[in-house]
Amino acid sequence: MNFSYHIKVAYRRGITDIVSSGNEGSALKILIIEDDVNIARLIELELGYEGYQVSVAHEGNQGLDLFKRDQPDLVLLDVMLPGLDGVEVCRRLRAMSKVPVIMLTAKDGVQDRVVGLDSGADDYLTKPFATEELLARIRAVMRRKPQEGILTYSDLWMDQLNRVVKRGERQLDLRAKEFDLLRLFMQYPEQVLSREFIFDKVWGYDFIGESNVIEVYIRYLRSKLEDASQKRLIQTVRGEGYVLKEEDGSR
Repeated sequence: MNFSYHIKVAYRRGITDIVSSGNEGSALKILIIEDDVNIARLIELELGYEGYQVSVAHEGNQGLDLFKRDQPDLVLLDVMLPGLDGVEVCRRLRAMSKVPVIMLTAKDGVQDRVVGLDSGADDYLTKPFATEELLARIRAVMRRKPQEGILTYSDLWMDQLNRVVKRGERQLDLRAKEFDLLRLFMQYPEQVLSREFIFDKVWGYDFIGESNVIEVYIRYLRSKLEDASQKRLIQTVRGEGYVLKEEDGSR
Protein backbone atom coordinates (compact mmCIF):
# COMPACT_ATOMS: atom_id res chain seq x y z
CA MET A 1 0.00 0.00 0.00
CA ASN A 2 1.41 3.36 -1.04
CA PHE A 3 0.99 6.32 1.25
CA SER A 4 2.91 9.42 2.27
CA TYR A 5 3.26 11.34 5.47
CA HIS A 6 4.50 14.76 6.39
CA ILE A 7 6.67 15.50 9.43
CA LYS A 8 7.66 18.95 10.57
CA VAL A 9 10.71 19.04 12.85
CA ALA A 10 12.64 21.86 14.46
CA TYR A 11 16.41 21.86 13.87
CA ARG A 12 18.94 24.16 15.52
CA ARG A 13 18.97 26.35 12.40
CA GLY A 14 15.21 26.56 11.83
CA ILE A 15 12.19 24.58 10.69
CA THR A 16 12.32 22.15 7.80
CA ASP A 17 9.55 20.09 6.23
CA ILE A 18 10.50 16.50 5.60
CA VAL A 19 8.39 14.44 3.26
CA SER A 20 8.65 10.72 2.64
CA SER A 21 6.60 8.51 0.39
CA GLY A 22 6.70 5.01 -1.04
CA ASN A 23 8.99 2.24 0.12
CA GLU A 24 12.44 2.09 -1.49
CA GLY A 25 14.23 0.37 1.36
CA SER A 26 16.24 -2.78 1.76
CA ALA A 27 17.48 -4.95 4.59
CA LEU A 28 20.60 -2.85 5.09
CA LYS A 29 21.53 -2.15 8.71
CA ILE A 30 22.14 1.51 9.56
CA LEU A 31 23.56 2.89 12.79
CA ILE A 32 22.59 6.47 13.72
CA ILE A 33 24.91 8.25 16.15
CA GLU A 34 23.14 11.52 16.97
CA ASP A 35 22.89 13.32 20.33
CA ASP A 36 19.67 15.19 19.53
CA VAL A 37 17.01 12.67 20.58
CA ASN A 38 14.26 14.22 18.43
CA ILE A 39 16.36 14.32 15.27
CA ALA A 40 17.62 10.79 15.87
CA ARG A 41 14.07 9.52 16.34
CA LEU A 42 12.86 11.27 13.19
CA ILE A 43 15.63 9.75 11.08
CA GLU A 44 15.03 6.35 12.70
CA LEU A 45 11.33 6.49 11.77
CA GLU A 46 12.04 7.61 8.22
CA LEU A 47 14.63 4.91 7.61
CA GLY A 48 12.47 2.27 9.28
CA TYR A 49 9.61 3.19 6.96
CA GLU A 50 11.95 2.76 3.99
CA GLY A 51 12.76 -0.77 5.15
CA TYR A 52 16.16 -0.30 6.78
CA GLN A 53 17.13 -1.96 10.05
CA VAL A 54 18.08 0.88 12.37
CA SER A 55 19.91 1.17 15.70
CA VAL A 56 20.53 4.46 17.54
CA ALA A 57 23.21 5.81 19.87
CA HIS A 58 23.26 9.28 21.44
CA GLU A 59 26.96 9.61 22.23
CA GLY A 60 30.26 8.53 20.73
CA ASN A 61 31.37 5.67 22.95
CA GLN A 62 27.90 4.14 22.90
CA GLY A 63 27.97 4.38 19.12
CA LEU A 64 31.28 2.52 18.93
CA ASP A 65 29.89 -0.21 21.19
CA LEU A 66 26.77 -0.60 19.03
CA PHE A 67 28.92 -0.67 15.92
CA LYS A 68 30.90 -3.63 17.30
CA ARG A 69 27.73 -5.39 18.39
CA ASP A 70 25.52 -4.84 15.34
CA GLN A 71 28.07 -4.63 12.49
CA PRO A 72 25.97 -2.16 10.45
CA ASP A 73 26.28 -1.63 6.71
CA LEU A 74 26.37 2.16 7.05
CA VAL A 75 26.75 4.79 9.80
CA LEU A 76 25.04 8.19 10.01
CA LEU A 77 27.26 10.21 12.32
CA ASP A 78 26.60 13.60 13.90
CA VAL A 79 29.72 15.76 14.20
CA MET A 80 28.84 17.67 17.37
CA LEU A 81 28.54 14.85 19.89
CA PRO A 82 29.13 15.33 23.61
CA GLY A 83 32.36 13.84 24.93
CA LEU A 84 33.87 11.87 22.05
CA ASP A 85 33.02 14.04 19.04
CA GLY A 86 31.99 12.78 15.62
CA VAL A 87 35.36 13.39 13.99
CA GLU A 88 37.14 11.20 16.54
CA VAL A 89 34.40 8.55 16.35
CA CYS A 90 34.84 8.51 12.56
CA ARG A 91 38.60 8.05 12.91
CA ARG A 92 38.07 5.11 15.26
CA LEU A 93 35.45 3.56 12.99
CA ARG A 94 37.79 3.88 10.04
CA ALA A 95 40.61 2.22 12.01
CA MET A 96 38.48 -0.90 12.47
CA SER A 97 36.31 -0.98 9.35
CA LYS A 98 35.69 0.32 5.84
CA VAL A 99 31.95 0.66 6.48
CA PRO A 100 30.52 3.78 4.77
CA VAL A 101 30.06 6.82 7.03
CA ILE A 102 27.88 9.83 6.26
CA MET A 103 28.44 12.78 8.58
CA LEU A 104 25.48 14.93 9.63
CA THR A 105 26.07 18.45 10.94
CA ALA A 106 24.74 21.98 11.23
CA LYS A 107 28.26 23.28 10.45
CA ASP A 108 28.48 23.96 6.72
CA GLY A 109 31.85 25.71 6.37
CA VAL A 110 34.33 24.39 3.81
CA GLN A 111 36.91 23.65 6.51
CA ASP A 112 34.32 21.72 8.53
CA ARG A 113 33.58 19.53 5.52
CA VAL A 114 37.29 19.03 4.85
CA VAL A 115 37.93 17.92 8.45
CA GLY A 116 35.01 15.49 8.32
CA LEU A 117 36.05 13.95 5.02
CA ASP A 118 39.71 13.78 6.05
CA SER A 119 38.70 11.85 9.18
CA GLY A 120 37.42 9.08 6.91
CA ALA A 121 33.81 10.01 6.16
CA ASP A 122 32.43 9.02 2.76
CA ASP A 123 29.95 11.89 2.54
CA TYR A 124 28.88 15.00 4.44
CA LEU A 125 25.27 16.21 4.76
CA THR A 126 24.37 19.58 6.24
CA LYS A 127 21.31 20.05 8.46
CA PRO A 128 18.53 20.78 7.80
CA PHE A 129 18.09 18.25 4.98
CA ALA A 130 15.18 16.59 3.18
CA THR A 131 14.58 12.89 3.64
CA GLU A 132 14.81 12.35 -0.12
CA GLU A 133 18.33 13.76 -0.15
CA LEU A 134 19.41 11.59 2.78
CA LEU A 135 18.03 8.48 1.07
CA ALA A 136 19.76 9.43 -2.18
CA ARG A 137 23.07 9.93 -0.35
CA ILE A 138 22.70 6.52 1.30
CA ARG A 139 22.06 4.84 -2.05
CA ALA A 140 25.00 6.63 -3.66
CA VAL A 141 27.42 5.74 -0.87
CA MET A 142 26.35 2.11 -0.92
CA ARG A 143 26.95 1.96 -4.69
CA ARG A 144 30.54 3.05 -4.03
CA LYS A 145 31.02 0.42 -1.33
CA PRO A 146 33.95 -1.98 -1.93
CA GLN A 147 33.26 -5.37 -3.49
CA GLU A 148 30.51 -7.04 -1.49
CA GLY A 149 31.58 -9.77 0.87
CA ILE A 150 35.36 -9.38 0.50
CA LEU A 151 37.55 -9.03 3.61
CA THR A 152 41.31 -8.53 3.57
CA TYR A 153 44.05 -8.26 6.15
CA SER A 154 47.80 -8.47 5.51
CA ASP A 155 48.10 -11.32 2.95
CA LEU A 156 44.74 -12.83 3.98
CA TRP A 157 41.84 -12.65 1.52
CA MET A 158 38.30 -13.85 2.26
CA ASP A 159 35.27 -14.12 0.01
CA GLN A 160 32.43 -14.35 2.54
CA LEU A 161 29.72 -15.15 -0.01
CA ASN A 162 31.53 -18.13 -1.52
CA ARG A 163 33.38 -19.02 1.71
CA VAL A 164 36.80 -18.98 0.08
CA VAL A 165 39.96 -18.01 2.01
CA LYS A 166 43.48 -17.47 0.71
CA ARG A 167 46.73 -16.57 2.37
CA GLY A 168 48.92 -15.22 -0.36
CA GLU A 169 48.42 -17.58 -3.28
CA ARG A 170 47.55 -20.52 -1.04
CA GLN A 171 43.87 -21.44 -0.68
CA LEU A 172 42.93 -22.67 2.79
CA ASP A 173 40.62 -25.59 3.45
CA LEU A 174 38.59 -24.44 6.45
CA ARG A 175 35.72 -26.15 8.21
CA ALA A 176 32.56 -24.14 8.90
CA LYS A 177 33.45 -22.95 12.42
CA GLU A 178 37.06 -22.26 11.43
CA PHE A 179 35.76 -20.01 8.66
CA ASP A 180 33.33 -18.25 11.02
CA LEU A 181 36.07 -17.69 13.60
CA LEU A 182 38.52 -16.27 11.05
CA ARG A 183 35.81 -14.05 9.59
CA LEU A 184 35.16 -12.58 13.04
CA PHE A 185 38.85 -11.73 13.44
CA MET A 186 38.94 -10.17 9.95
CA GLN A 187 35.89 -8.05 10.76
CA TYR A 188 37.74 -6.65 13.81
CA PRO A 189 41.41 -6.54 12.76
CA GLU A 190 43.98 -5.47 15.36
CA GLN A 191 41.33 -5.40 18.09
CA VAL A 192 41.59 -7.68 21.10
CA LEU A 193 38.50 -9.92 21.20
CA SER A 194 37.57 -11.45 24.53
CA ARG A 195 36.71 -15.14 24.84
CA GLU A 196 33.14 -14.15 25.77
CA PHE A 197 32.75 -12.01 22.64
CA ILE A 198 34.16 -14.75 20.39
CA PHE A 199 32.00 -17.41 22.00
CA ASP A 200 28.83 -15.36 21.59
CA LYS A 201 29.48 -14.42 17.96
CA VAL A 202 30.69 -17.81 16.69
CA TRP A 203 28.97 -20.41 18.88
CA GLY A 204 26.22 -18.52 20.71
CA TYR A 205 25.39 -18.55 24.40
CA ASP A 206 23.23 -21.66 24.06
CA PHE A 207 26.16 -23.78 22.82
CA ILE A 208 26.69 -26.98 24.80
CA GLY A 209 30.18 -28.39 24.42
CA GLU A 210 33.73 -28.36 25.71
CA SER A 211 34.79 -25.24 27.62
CA ASN A 212 38.08 -25.06 25.70
CA VAL A 213 36.42 -25.03 22.27
CA ILE A 214 37.87 -21.57 21.43
CA GLU A 215 41.42 -22.63 22.22
CA VAL A 216 40.98 -25.79 20.14
CA TYR A 217 39.75 -23.88 17.10
CA ILE A 218 42.42 -21.19 17.45
CA ARG A 219 44.96 -24.01 17.28
CA TYR A 220 43.26 -25.47 14.20
CA LEU A 221 43.24 -22.07 12.50
CA ARG A 222 46.87 -21.35 13.27
CA SER A 223 47.94 -24.70 11.86
CA LYS A 224 46.18 -23.88 8.56
CA LEU A 225 47.17 -20.22 8.37
CA GLU A 226 50.87 -20.67 9.03
CA ASP A 227 53.64 -22.44 7.22
CA ALA A 228 57.40 -22.33 7.74
CA SER A 229 57.76 -18.97 5.97
CA GLN A 230 54.65 -17.16 7.22
CA LYS A 231 54.33 -15.20 10.42
CA ARG A 232 51.62 -15.84 12.98
CA LEU A 233 48.55 -13.64 12.51
CA ILE A 234 46.35 -14.68 15.44
CA GLN A 235 48.04 -13.56 18.66
CA THR A 236 47.18 -14.49 22.24
CA VAL A 237 46.80 -11.56 24.65
CA ARG A 238 47.18 -13.05 28.12
CA GLY A 239 44.20 -12.44 30.37
CA GLU A 240 42.27 -10.65 27.63
CA GLY A 241 41.69 -12.82 24.55
CA TYR A 242 42.98 -12.96 20.98
CA VAL A 243 43.82 -10.46 18.24
CA LEU A 244 44.39 -10.63 14.49
CA LYS A 245 47.65 -8.77 14.12
CA GLU A 246 50.96 -9.24 12.35
CA GLU A 247 53.61 -10.22 14.85
CA ASP A 248 56.96 -8.48 15.11
CA GLY A 249 59.94 -10.78 14.70
CA SER A 250 59.94 -14.54 14.84
CA ARG A 251 57.74 -16.80 16.95
